[in-house]
Amino acid sequence: MTHNGHQQRSQLIPSEDGRRQWSGIEELSDDPAFQAFVDAEYPAAQTFSPTARREFLKLMGASFALAGLAGCEKSPFVAALPYVDQPGEATIGIPRRYATAVVLDGYAQPVIATTYSGRPTKLDGNPDHPVTGGRSDVFMQSAVLGLYDPDRAQTPTHRGEPVSWKDVVAAIGVLREGWSKDGGEGLRLLVGPITSPTLLRQLDALLKQFPKARVHLHAPAQTSPQRSLTKAAYGKPLDLHDVLEQCDVIVSLDDDILGPGLDQVRNARGWAASRHRFADRPGNRLFMAESVPSATGAMAGSRLIADASRMPVLAEALANALGVPGAAAGEITERERGWIRRAADACGKAHGKSLIVAGPVGEQAAAIWAARINEALGNAGQTLKFTDPITGPAGAGTLAELVSDINAGTVHSLVVIDCNAAYSTPGELKAAEALQRVRTSLHLGSQRDETGALCEWQLPLAHALESWSDARAVDGTATIIQPLIAPFYDVRTTHQILAMLLGEIDPTSDAAVRETWQATFGDAFSTRWSQALHDGFVQGAAAFVEASPISATVTAPPEDGAVDIVFRLDPTVWDGQFANVGWLQELPKPLTTVTWSNVVAIAPDLAKRISVANGDHVEVRIGDRSVTGPAWIMPGQAGNTVALYLGYGRTRAGRVGDGLGYDAYRVRPADRPWLAKGSLRKVDGTETLAVTQLHHRMEGFDFVREVNPGEVVKQPASEHASFYPQWASSENAWGMVIDLDACIGCNACVAACTAENNVPIVGAEQVKVGREMHWLRIARYYDGSIEEPRSHFQPVPCMHCEDAPCEMGCPVHATTHSPEGLNQMVYNRCIGTRTCSSYCPYKVRRFNFFDYRTPADSPTQAAHNPDVTVRSRGVMEKCTYCVQRIEAAHIAADKESRPLRGGEVVTACQQACPTKAIVFGDIKDPNSEVARLKRDGRHYVLLEELGTRPRTTYLARWRDDGSGSGQG
Repeated sequence: MTHNGHQQRSQLIPSEDGRRQWSGIEELSDDPAFQAFVDAEYPAAQTFSPTARREFLKLMGASFALAGLAGCEKSPFVAALPYVDQPGEATIGIPRRYATAVVLDGYAQPVIATTYSGRPTKLDGNPDHPVTGGRSDVFMQSAVLGLYDPDRAQTPTHRGEPVSWKDVVAAIGVLREGWSKDGGEGLRLLVGPITSPTLLRQLDALLKQFPKARVHLHAPAQTSPQRSLTKAAYGKPLDLHDVLEQCDVIVSLDDDILGPGLDQVRNARGWAASRHRFADRPGNRLFMAESVPSATGAMAGSRLIADASRMPVLAEALANALGVPGAAAGEITERERGWIRRAADACGKAHGKSLIVAGPVGEQAAAIWAARINEALGNAGQTLKFTDPITGPAGAGTLAELVSDINAGTVHSLVVIDCNAAYSTPGELKAAEALQRVRTSLHLGSQRDETGALCEWQLPLAHALESWSDARAVDGTATIIQPLIAPFYDVRTTHQILAMLLGEIDPTSDAAVRETWQATFGDAFSTRWSQALHDGFVQGAAAFVEASPISATVTAPPEDGAVDIVFRLDPTVWDGQFANVGWLQELPKPLTTVTWSNVVAIAPDLAKRISVANGDHVEVRIGDRSVTGPAWIMPGQAGNTVALYLGYGRTRAGRVGDGLGYDAYRVRPADRPWLAKGSLRKVDGTETLAVTQLHHRMEGFDFVREVNPGEVVKQPASEHASFYPQWASSENAWGMVIDLDACIGCNACVAACTAENNVPIVGAEQVKVGREMHWLRIARYYDGSIEEPRSHFQPVPCMHCEDAPCEMGCPVHATTHSPEGLNQMVYNRCIGTRTCSSYCPYKVRRFNFFDYRTPADSPTQAAHNPDVTVRSRGVMEKCTYCVQRIEAAHIAADKESRPLRGGEVVTACQQACPTKAIVFGDIKDPNSEVARLKRDGRHYVLLEELGTRPRTTYLARWRDDGSGSGQG
């Protein structure tokens, strides 16, 4: 079993229990194109005739010339200039941390922001906040890059021409005179979801000044059963809160509770807490019925593959099996019946400790049956809690109503607040055309996006990290958002512009926010305000309320033979608002590992029926509207379901995000935004997708191991004999353990590593040839058939081997072994031969083929962590166990003349992981968490047969206990 320079085996290697793990359909089918790709990535040894020495020397000469050019090209020198007069409050090189928040779909994501010399470089979850507990997701980790986006709107414009804020104030004054004459008749405000107490107060004040004005809400990304579904189930709008840490059994009907979204961090923390409450067996059991593979389905012990339109039927059949009055068994298949029987049996034994959740594709029928089951099982108020809606404004109209009023000529003035209706609106509403019919329009947004370009006035908003504001988290706790840096551009906060609309001439950035909390805190304002800024949130979540499902008749939509078209938010660019964030564009999507584009996901059987391969173009038609995109054959997808992903097809995102993928909003129905009926056909055209799943392939077996409850992983009988020297022992020895039973593949660790270590993006074309630079990858494996596989996630950073082949192979000693066990890279020694990468069996080393650094005058330079070198062309780089954090801890301990404390060093990936799947620490300390896990019965070494003795090791995944095993 050798690497680079030797023929790689294309056949699949079975694990110890006879199963075969595979990473893509090309590998499973022994596709000749796949074998060609493997041969190109790891070229086979060439065989020459005795007379071919000249050709051999030409080939090797070219290779060495390329290596020399890559390794020796000089980069422009950029001087680092020190302060002439150092500010008194600044300590150069010492980071400062502040509590604040960024916002996703109106909700606060409470963060601790790290700043250097006044510039934010890193965001992490607030460890004291009840929602995040210090953990984060990819959107939180990448929000800092939006601050430095050079494509941000930088000055107000009128019909595309720059103007001053004095011009804006004058124009608003004229508008207010007109609104005052008729009480705001013809004035409309279009807003996204709002949780900000200050903004809601200002909107109320504006409506009191102009009582005939009206507010409309546009929320394209609200995916969980929100107001319309909860009103159908409970008779009133509610916010639902899943208390997963209290669950013994979870049954999901196409609701990706562990997938990307507003509740991912809270749900992942709760699921992991109840899943891993025991050391010798898994805790909660997860049943999943789904149409499109998801993170939740990947972690389920029992997964049922069913088309999206079957969810109401399955929900009622489950209710029938649990004895819920009025529920019929329905017409279900034998496979569905078996899954329902197992789920019902498990729920029946977990009264008050189970939870039934239903995703939006099940629409009202599934939501109602889920509510009734939870009520019957005693889950309501225990594992499922309710609050009154946190987002506002209450009583807002819909976007469809606004478009209708515009077309009727009753709207004369429109204020659009931080939403992009011209892009993210169902195509049938023709919102972009309607916006152009309004006589006067103002767009408040951080970008001059598709909506801003159509409005008469575009007023640039400040980024959250340079704003005074407030917002509530998903549990209702409020955060006072404080600025970490002065605004880069001539921008204003939303509250300042609303104050202008209310008649103020030159409002300060913090006045409106202080006014809100002065009324809330009263006489204790000064003390409580300072405490809230220090803590990062105001104590007190939203009060829980009681709710019971109504007894209305449940009518499920009729099924027909048309294809189910489901709409999914993209796991990296969301609804399109992050399209210009390069970190997120290059982040592999968890299940497909596609980057820089969206795909049309289809089942293997459906692909076979219409003769489609990955990348072939297909047309999806819903009614009289159609969209064309590249097909992606998704193992484990339901046979009659097609998935479209929102967030792409942007035309005004910026230089990074424009022109990528297809626009799924064009065919999204207004009345059924998550599930529609349509058709699919193959059309001319194909494209090569930037997919990472087959890159950096390892050879061996048992990549992801599994154990039964009570079972231990087989350990090797003896140590391998080694030519490597015995390394000198140091006071500390660093190591990492990754629990594969807890990894949900969310990529928060990858995003955190990118932000912490200045990892560059390389673009789609470089990704296509396997040159992505991520220091950490989430390898995704399947086992079983392509129609019904089981999915696995495996984070793979540098293994920091004790007997590291890369160290022996490097001709210039650029990769070395530290006394504390780290495999280190000395960048200025590296000459780019890439020998170390050839020798590495884990394929975790990355090579800078080009100079990926941003220009010296780019604003994104300020996002770099100054504690980490920014690498130039021609060097190898890889995971360092965040050595800068290790050294910072050593320095702090030395200053205080003490040893390092347990848990004092936390890597970026460990800090971000919402399920605590990654544990890092000193393996010499027998009481450390990492040392304890290395003694666990599930502990194993990846590619142990190679004898590299890695410091990064794994815990095997639990198998289901048998009563819920299988795919249905």
